[in-house]
Amino acid sequence: MVEKLVGTAVNGSTISEIQAKIQRAEELGIHAAWMTTGGASLDSLTCFAASAGLTTKIKLGTSIVPTYPRHPLVAAQQAQVVAQLAPGRLRLGVGPSHRPTMESMGINFHAPLAHLREYIQILKALLQTGSVDFNGEHYSAHASIAGPLDIQVMGSALRKGSFELCGAEADGAISWICPGTYLRDVAIPAMKKGADEAGRPVPPLIAHVPICVHDNLDEVRAAMREQFGHPGLPYYQNMLIAAGYPEAKEGKWSDAMIEGVAILGDEETAAQKIQELLDMGATEILASPIIAGGDRAASLERTTKLLAQAALSAR
Repeated sequence: MVEKLVGTAVNGSTISEIQAKIQRAEELGIHAAWMTTGGASLDSLTCFAASAGLTTKIKLGTSIVPTYPRHPLVAAQQAQVVAQLAPGRLRLGVGPSHRPTMESMGINFHAPLAHLREYIQILKALLQTGSVDFNGEHYSAHASIAGPLDIQVMGSALRKGSFELCGAEADGAISWICPGTYLRDVAIPAMKKGADEAGRPVPPLIAHVPICVHDNLDEVRAAMREQFGHPGLPYYQNMLIAAGYPEAKEGKWSDAMIEGVAILGDEETAAQKIQELLDMGATEILASPIIAGGDRAASLERTTKLLAQAALSAR
């Protein structure tokens, strides 16, 4: 039987804040802590290295490390440190990010799927077998390490092609703001297709979703619009339009989009929606808390406690 997991996204402007959130998640029994690397924020792999010794069992995952700014051997250098400090706990999620983001850094964003495929192939070869000898269209990599490491290499996925790629190549697919119906009707079949063509089992699907346990849904919608600006990016617009939300072309969250993408409501409602996603075929819920209302700390704590309860009952 596939193990069902519940994880939480953590962030912060200081390493001490991030460490405290990871420790709190572990104390509550949440299965995994995930971090996103982007812009000039603190690097997720570095934060995990600094947090590994403060925890003993919580899984640590990147969702994601952008591929274009760092060669896969550089990502492997960093991942090895975390894997040695937290054996068996690292899930290395990587992805191309977005054209506007990369081009704003002066990086040539091209052929993202082919680029991601080579990146994953290099990382898996080096980290999971101990050596890589690779000459591709986008990368070359020739290196060895002391020995294989217990690291899962996962890829980001939004559209059918990327889910197929992850089904064929990766140790898991990490979605983001995909409606549950889209995961059911597009993502899961695409992952199966990729896995079947590669002659391998279907890897896990990590459903990365915004969540807020809160009684005032108007406050939650306002917070979602303030904290999650993703419909303004073309990849997300195209996915949401394909999922049945044509209004996504406006680059703003409609109420219907928020209801379709996020987990909102009281504890009972949120727990039910988490279990529905797991029953539908997601292997893990990666919950990204929406902070709503006037008391930010209380909002985060209420949602975090619900995730802990969901982790205990996940099946």
